[in-house]
Amino acid sequence: MGELKSKTERRFQFFWNTFFAAISIIALIPILRVISMSFSSKDAILSGKVFLYPVQFTTEAYVRAFRSGSFASSFIYSVFLMLGSTAVCMIMTIMAAYPLSKKNLKGGTIIMTLFVVTMYLDPGIIPKYLNVKDFKMIDTVWALLIPEALSAYNMIIMCTAFKGLDSSLYEAAKIDGCNEIQTLFRVAIPLVYPTLATLALFYAVGRWNRLSDVLYYVNTSKLYTVQMVLKQLIESVKISQEEGIASQLVADNIKSASIAISMTPMIIAYPFIQKYFTKGIMLGAVKG
Repeated sequence: MGELKSKTERRFQFFWNTFFAAISIIALIPILRVISMSFSSKDAILSGKVFLYPVQFTTEAYVRAFRSGSFASSFIYSVFLMLGSTAVCMIMTIMAAYPLSKKNLKGGTIIMTLFVVTMYLDPGIIPKYLNVKDFKMIDTVWALLIPEALSAYNMIIMCTAFKGLDSSLYEAAKIDGCNEIQTLFRVAIPLVYPTLATLALFYAVGRWNRLSDVLYYVNTSKLYTVQMVLKQLIESVKISQEEGIASQLVADNIKSASIAISMTPMIIAYPFIQKYFTKGIMLGAVKG
């Protein structure tokens, strides 16, 4: 019976390993195609020869992107904006989640309900724009930081993680003379570090990929993120083609190079966060 069970388990494991390996390969195909197109020549792309590997290898798309006067500065600016936005979002999330995790908080249920309501009722872009305008944040970096500074979904995950901590830990900290701020930083935060890392990744990816707020709230080019600059670069190539200007690039070159460049920071950061990812989500999803 033990041998049969062992064979069954091995077959089961082999099946799912094969299945997920196939899914991973399928998921990688579009990424490899995009990278291949970014390194392929104009003629190879137009003739449809590019699939999973570059044809007539060239780095012209990347050279043009990095030679763009505003690209390098916008890339550095976007990295600092992402880091600053992630810090602000995490502070706001912790400040909201920690008090709401306390059972004895007066009005906590009502406040949590109001947070949940915002997840289902979106006022739309016009009220958001008028709100940002009334607070004098149009064409400032604050328009890219404040409006999206808190996600109710992420706050609930954080709140659940705090609730999952043993109440005796809080009681022990109180006996030792810790106030709520000291308890938060010395007891609660170190124990929910996987959730913090996971939510920080969520916020960072969201800020890095976001383009709509730059389109709506920013007019000054020095505040353009790398996504906005790459969008303009793609449009400039399209215009050149429409006007019949000779070029070694097509829009697909720049578009693919833009996607590859945009993925780079997240690809670099993800391996350092990945080990906390599953644990962080589960810690914030199920109360212990």
